[in-house]
Amino acid sequence: MGWQNEPVFSIDHRIEDAPGRSGVITTPHGRIRTPAFIPVGTRATVKSVLPETMAELGAQALLANAYHLYLQPGADIVDEAGGLGRFMNWPGPTFTDSGGFQVMSLGVGFKKTLSMDSTRVERDDVIAKGKERLAHVDEDGVTFKSHLDGSRHRFTPEISMRIQHQLGADIIFAFDELTTLMNTRGYQEEALARTQAWAERCVAEHERLTRERADKPYQALFGVVQGAQYEDLRRKAARDLAGLPFDGFGIGGAIEKENLGTICRWVVDELPEDKPRHLLGIGEPDDFFEGIENGADTFDCVTPSRVARSSRVYTRRGRYNLNVAASRRDFSPIDDACDCYTCAHYTKAYLHHLFKTNEMLSATLCTIHNERFMVKLVDDIRASIDDGTYHAFKADTLGRFYGP
Repeated sequence: MGWQNEPVFSIDHRIEDAPGRSGVITTPHGRIRTPAFIPVGTRATVKSVLPETMAELGAQALLANAYHLYLQPGADIVDEAGGLGRFMNWPGPTFTDSGGFQVMSLGVGFKKTLSMDSTRVERDDVIAKGKERLAHVDEDGVTFKSHLDGSRHRFTPEISMRIQHQLGADIIFAFDELTTLMNTRGYQEEALARTQAWAERCVAEHERLTRERADKPYQALFGVVQGAQYEDLRRKAARDLAGLPFDGFGIGGAIEKENLGTICRWVVDELPEDKPRHLLGIGEPDDFFEGIENGADTFDCVTPSRVARSSRVYTRRGRYNLNVAASRRDFSPIDDACDCYTCAHYTKAYLHHLFKTNEMLSATLCTIHNERFMVKLVDDIRASIDDGTYHAFKADTLGRFYGP
C-alpha cells in the first residue's frame, strides 16, 4: 500500500526508555505531526463549531463516523459532493472509523455495558430492563436497527469499506467486532477470530476499490487490534494484523483505564515500528501520557465537545463546572494561560450566564476552549519529546492537573 512513493509514517524523536515517539503521518491532504489529538466531527461537524475555527485552534485533522454518515445523509451524497473534506469545507486530513463501534454500541442500545455473548442473553436482558437487542452478529457481519428510525441495516467488511471509500477520508479503519469487558473469555476468542477474518476481507475489498477508484486520492487503511483485557489475545491480534498489508493500526475495544498503558505496550511490542498507531476513543490528560509513552501516535475522542455542552471545561488545574455559583461574578477567563479565542474574549461570568439562559453560544465557546486545550496539550507533549524534556513535562502537567 502507500501512495506516490512517499512513506505513510516517519519517526522524528523517541522518549527515553519507552516506546513513545514523535513523527509525521503523510496523507494526500497534508501532514499530521504526531503525537496528535484528532477532534471528532461525528456527522461531518464538530458540534457547534465551524471547521474554520477548528483549523484556527490548531486541529491537524478531523474524524467523522461512517455509521452516522451512512444513515444521514448517505455515503453516496458525500461521495458526490467530492468526499468528506470538501463536503464539510475542511481542507486538511480526515479520518473515518469503520462504524463497528456504533453498530454495536448504538445498535445494542446500551453503550459499552451489554455483552453480545448469546449464552448471557437472559442475564443481559435483565440488566437491559427489557429493552430490545438491536444488533446481531454472525460470521459474515452485523445486522442492526437504526437508532434514528428503527429501520433495518447490515454492515459487512465489504459494506464498511465501500461506505468509507465513498466518504473519501484519508485514513480509514477495518471493520471489527466491538466486545466489552462483560464478555466471557470464550466469546472474546470467537470475536477475535471473526475480527481477523473481517480484516482480511477488508484488505481485499480495499485493494479492489482502490483500483476501481484510481482517480481518487489514496486512502490509508488501518487494522484494529481487539482482545479486551487479555494479554495473549491482544498480542495475538496484533501479530495477526501485522501480517496483513495495513498502512497503520488502531488500538480499540473496551480498556480499563488503569490498564491502558499496559495494553498499549503489549500491542506495540507486536506491531511494526514504521507504521502509525491510533488509540481509539481516548481523551483525558493522563490517558494521553499513558498512550503516548507506550507507543500510541494519534487519538480521537468526543469528550472535549460533549462535556463542553454541559458546562464542564478543562484547565491546567483540572476540570471546572461553569454552572457553579462561584462563576456568577467571576470576570476572569476559564484559564488565564490559555490562548484560545474564548479565553481571550470571554469571562466565566458570561459563560455562566449563557448556560443558565440556555443560549446556544455556550456550547460554541466552551467547545472551542476544550478542543484547544486537548490539541495544545498533545502538541506540547510532542514538543517535549522533540526537545528531550518529556518526563519533566509529564510530572509537571499531571501534578498540576490532578493535584490538590
